[in-house]
Amino acid sequence: MFFKPQKNLVGIDIGSSSVKMVELKEINGEYHLENIGMASIPSEAIVDNTIMESISIVEAIKGLIKANKIKTKNVSSSISGSSVIIRKILLPVMSAEELDSTIQWEAEQYIPFEMSDVNIDYQILGPSKNDATQMNILLVAAKKDVINDYVMMFHELGMVLKVVDVDGFALENSYEENYEGSKEGIVALINIGASAVNVNVVQDGMSVFTRDLQAGGNMINDELQKNLGLSGEKAEMVKLGEKVDGVDPAAALEVIERAIDNLCLEIQRSLDFFSATSADDQVEKVFISGGVSINPRVRESLEVVLGIPVRVMDPFVRIHLDEGRFDLSYVRSISPFFAVATGLAMRRVGDK
Repeated sequence: MFFKPQKNLVGIDIGSSSVKMVELKEINGEYHLENIGMASIPSEAIVDNTIMESISIVEAIKGLIKANKIKTKNVSSSISGSSVIIRKILLPVMSAEELDSTIQWEAEQYIPFEMSDVNIDYQILGPSKNDATQMNILLVAAKKDVINDYVMMFHELGMVLKVVDVDGFALENSYEENYEGSKEGIVALINIGASAVNVNVVQDGMSVFTRDLQAGGNMINDELQKNLGLSGEKAEMVKLGEKVDGVDPAAALEVIERAIDNLCLEIQRSLDFFSATSADDQVEKVFISGGVSINPRVRESLEVVLGIPVRVMDPFVRIHLDEGRFDLSYVRSISPFFAVATGLAMRRVGDK
């Protein structure tokens, strides 16, 4: 799931409020941005990464393909939430061939689904620190019906879903490609979307802890609606800093800041759980992405509750951006939205 050999894919990240698309081209070992785009979708179209209403998603992707004149038919996309189970497990050291033949049986002990209902994948992380006869395995199971829904949707678009990734691992691809020192220390990569937060803790270049939270920017909207009696549309406008008649800006700001603080506490609990279950291992720094991360209060609040440096991830740090084709300041300003889509675009046809 985590490697990248050789044929371009369009990375399409389908979130609960928008579709993000990135196409990259690799030239002499450097990625070049070919296309980028984002389109809104109704909140009821995707629920917990399950496609509930495909028509609006199809139309959004069609619009992006047309606007960007996309010719590539091969796509990579990602899932998360309750349809995906990720477990780090210990198994006796064995060859890849032996593991292939036993992983299905081993997975039954850790996956709370019928094996016939899921696709299984794994990654060998390396030997156990405490027992040389054991090795760490990252085990991933995804529900077949969810994957099939994605396959059929892209088929309807005349595209082929070649790679299905996990949001947190796509995020890791973006981070490793763009930041020096990505294989040193313990770093938490946190993607904060409208209705979900993806947490991936990476230690020395390997994922050691993942968790998806059913929380996100919609918490802010909900609090604005509840406390100020706003409609969903007006709450979104206030959240984005627009003036709305009859709304006291100071009162709105107080509600927004309180909601952000509560969201950050949810993230803190996940990282505390990692620390509590990982002996002396402590997260040393945090990178945040996703639309919610653009609000500076999010980074500031997280730094306060975590007591460690928090940075907003830019997935285009080491990606060549053509000034003749793109408004660089605009791309930089929206870049946190595209961390997952960029990681997906780094995948290649034939990836495991």
